[in-house]
Amino acid sequence: MKENNVLVVTTENIPGYQIDQVLGEVFGQTTRSRNVISDFGQSFKAMVGGEIKGYTKLQTTARQEALARMQKEAANLGGNAVIMFRFDSNTSSLGDSVNAYGTAVKISPLSV
Repeated sequence: MKENNVLVVTTENIPGYQIDQVLGEVFGQTTRSRNVISDFGQSFKAMVGGEIKGYTKLQTTARQEALARMQKEAANLGGNAVIMFRFDSNTSSLGDSVNAYGTAVKISPLSV
């Protein structure tokens, strides 16, 4: 199963579906380093106010990568959904770390 076919929700249940099997915790992690030269310019911008677009882009890219890795891990376990999905992030001098995590499950549509 391709990772992009893995449904990801923040809830415990998915309306219209039943959970057939719980496969366990799955994680997607990434750490993105910042560009030292860009970092200097971004720091200056932070002093004068306004959005720091370089950091916003870095965070967005890191979240997308962590999410895709988590979906791939769920698919590798045979799951087609992740429930109770969450992000956790941390910024350090090395860069921004993002963890995506949840519970991989197999779901099927509820029969009517």
